Amino acid sequence: MKQRAIRIPEIQDKQLNFGQVMSVLTSSVKRPKKNSFTFIDLFAGMGGIRLGFEKACKELNIKSKCVFSSEIKEHAVQTYEANFKGEEVHGDITKINEKNLPDFDYLLAGFPCQAFSSAGKRQGFSDIRGTLFFDIVRILKAKKPEGFILENVEGLVVHNNGDTFETIIKELDNLNYKVSWRVLNASDFGIPQNRKRVYIVGHLKRKIDLDHFEKKSCSLNDIIDNNHIEKPSKFVNLLLEHYSIKELAGKSIKDRRGGDDNIHSWDIDYKGKITQKQKDLMNILLKKRRMKKWAIEKGIEWMDGMPLTIDEISTFYDDKNLKQMLEDLVKKGYLKFEHPKNLFIENGSKIRKYDITKSKGYNIVAGKLSFPLSTILSPSGIAPTIVATEAGKIAIATKKCIRNLTVREGLRLFGYPDNYKMDNIDYTKAFDLLGNTVIPPVITEITKRILK
Repeated sequence: MKQRAIRIPEIQDKQLNFGQVMSVLTSSVKRPKKNSFTFIDLFAGMGGIRLGFEKACKELNIKSKCVFSSEIKEHAVQTYEANFKGEEVHGDITKINEKNLPDFDYLLAGFPCQAFSSAGKRQGFSDIRGTLFFDIVRILKAKKPEGFILENVEGLVVHNNGDTFETIIKELDNLNYKVSWRVLNASDFGIPQNRKRVYIVGHLKRKIDLDHFEKKSCSLNDIIDNNHIEKPSKFVNLLLEHYSIKELAGKSIKDRRGGDDNIHSWDIDYKGKITQKQKDLMNILLKKRRMKKWAIEKGIEWMDGMPLTIDEISTFYDDKNLKQMLEDLVKKGYLKFEHPKNLFIENGSKIRKYDITKSKGYNIVAGKLSFPLSTILSPSGIAPTIVATEAGKIAIATKKCIRNLTVREGLRLFGYPDNYKMDNIDYTKAFDLLGNTVIPPVITEITKRILK
């Protein structure tokens, strides 16, 4: 009986060696789909990456099991264990031998970002927290899981002129993973927050496509509770003496910048009543102190906001009572009388400190967290990037009041489900965790790309 030839398009009419033929044949065989994965959750925080991973598995009808988790922040551990009952959260990953870890399929890690964040000093690998990345490397090298998902701040990509990120990608490439990365914004995934983060994905067998996710829009109206009313604080009452609730929506409260969307301490007489002339002077000084010509004239390295002498101020604000106006503003705390800061080299590093060889001048007191509230969100818009240091100072302008976000609203603002528990810790600690967490819905969509 004559045998029938098997025709495979990938082989037909091509000159292939035996190894190439076998590669095509084995790739043509349909393998049973794996329907169960194990994973470890490092630098776990609240469990944001885990939640996103597990949700994707559930939607794909795949079983998943966390076989190890690690976190050192006490209130993060309390919250994690309250939501993932019956599990032990292990402590410092740097003190755990990778050989003692159970086998697993995927490594999940939102490794500490302060070393690369614009909110920190951006010391990168010179910061001990930056070196925690290499704990990920040693675990991947020892256990060789199928893949990994890592998350960090957007600033990681450009830190140290991109050298830090290049080192990270090379380390992962050297472990024979096919690595993909993208900066993704949570606002494109149905989260009402402008939160850009870099996501790094690796797989032993294939490169994961991180482009062209379906965009989903959302506004704060979708996550706030309009029926929740709080008695206005003393600071909110002061704001309402000068502005209506509608006018306050979308405003920032800080003394560092100008603009129509910003309220300054002198606009509301926060540190004491001053004249309209003094307010005009403050608004002009706010802009003029940033001009680069002052740095040249003073013989210092330019910085964004330098103290100006009375003679320098008089070149753009001429008033016979200028000295008295300035001294009154210093007395009430709107201005400070100080030397300009210059760049100095100490222990091989550049640092900014007061240069006492230069004349003192008047500068605006512009502490970043000077006020009980820093931002008042508009329900029709989305929130800026919420960071841990400012999270508790975010308010919302509802139809009935100006108030802080509730913890439940905060959880929704980061994509956490309403069944997530956070009543075991106080408000400040809750927002400290939220400001550093990972957005679960972004992880869900990335995980679907990996497991499909």
